[in-house]
Amino acid sequence: MHAHRRAATYSTGLFVVLLATIVASAGIGSVDVPPADVAAALVNQIAIPTSFGVTTSAIGVPFVDATLPMPTPTVGFYEPFSLAVASTDETIVVDIRLPRVLLAATVGCGLAAAGTVMQGLFRNPLADPSIIGVSTGAAVGAVAVITLPVFAAWLLEPMAFLMGLLTAFGVYWIATQNGRTPVATLLLAGVAVQALLGAATSYLLITSGDSMEKVVFWLMGNLHAAQWPDLRYTLPIVLLGTLALWAFAADLNVLVLGEEDAHHLGVEVERTKRILLGLATVVTAAGVAVAGVIGFVGLIVPHVLRLLVGPDHRVLLPTSALAGGAFLVAADAISRTTPEAIPVGIVTAVAGGPFFLYLLREREVHGL
Repeated sequence: MHAHRRAATYSTGLFVVLLATIVASAGIGSVDVPPADVAAALVNQIAIPTSFGVTTSAIGVPFVDATLPMPTPTVGFYEPFSLAVASTDETIVVDIRLPRVLLAATVGCGLAAAGTVMQGLFRNPLADPSIIGVSTGAAVGAVAVITLPVFAAWLLEPMAFLMGLLTAFGVYWIATQNGRTPVATLLLAGVAVQALLGAATSYLLITSGDSMEKVVFWLMGNLHAAQWPDLRYTLPIVLLGTLALWAFAADLNVLVLGEEDAHHLGVEVERTKRILLGLATVVTAAGVAVAGVIGFVGLIVPHVLRLLVGPDHRVLLPTSALAGGAFLVAADAISRTTPEAIPVGIVTAVAGGPFFLYLLREREVHGL
C-alpha cells in the first residue's frame, strides 16, 4: 500500500480513537456525564449559518413587497445547535473538563511527534523529546518563577517555554563545530547540560520553602489548572509544528540511513537536522510549559507505533501524534479519578515504564 494511503488509513482510525477518548474522558469525574450527553454538549458549541442574506436585484437593492413588513437583515447570521442536554452537564463538560481534555490531547500529540523525530534523528528508539535538555530547561524556568519573588505568577508558562528553547539551542551551539553537529556530541552535550540544570532545579527546590508542594506538583506533570487560554496559545504551536515536522518525514527517512548516505542521496544534512531539531524543540517546549514534565509519552508511543505501522516516518509521525494524544487523554482521565488526584506524569510513568520494559524484553527474545 502506498505510504500516503497507509498514513490516511491508519490516521483516520486513530483520529476516531482520539475523538472517542476525548468524549469518554470529558464524561468522567466526580459527576459522571453519559457519552451521549457529552457529544451533545460538544455539538452545541458548533455554530451554523441560518441565512446567507436577502435576495437583491441586479443593482444590489433588496426586493421588497410593499404589502409585507420589511425583512430583518440576516447576512452572516449564525446560530448554534441546540441538542437536548442538561445545562449543568453542559457547563461541566464545556467549561471545566473540555479545556483540560483538549490540552491533554494537544500536549500528547506534540510530545509523541517530537519523540518520533528525536528517535529518527538519533537513530535510537530510546531517545525522547527531552534528550537535548528541553524539559530540564523548562523546569528551571518554571521553578524559578514559582520560588523567586521577583517573578510574577503569570510568567510561569512564558518563562518555562523560553528556558526550554534556550537550553536546547545552547546544547546545539555547544555540540556544533565547524558547521557540523554530530548526533553523538549533541547527545553528550545534552546529558551534561541536563545535569547542570538539574542541580539548579534541586537547589531552587530545597530553598523553595512554602512553595515546595507547588514545585513538586509541577515537576511531576499535571493538567489540573488547564484553562481555555492555555489551549489558545499551545494548540497552534503544536499543530503547526507537527505538520511542519511531517513535511520533512521523507528527509528523516533518509537521515535514518546515516548522514553520509543521506548526503549522497541529495539531503542537506545539517540544514535538515537544524530544522527538525528546532521544530521538535518548539513543540516540546510548548507542551512542557503548560503541563510540566510528563515522561514516557514521547518515548513509548513512537516505539509502539513503529512496531505496528513500520519505520516509514510519513506514516509513523502522524499516527504517533494521534496515538500520543489519545494516550495522554486516557492517562489524565485516570489521574483525575484517583482519590488523591495524582499528577498525570505519575500515571504515564506507571503505565509506560513496565510496558517499555516488556517491549525491550520482547525485542531481546524475538530480535524485533
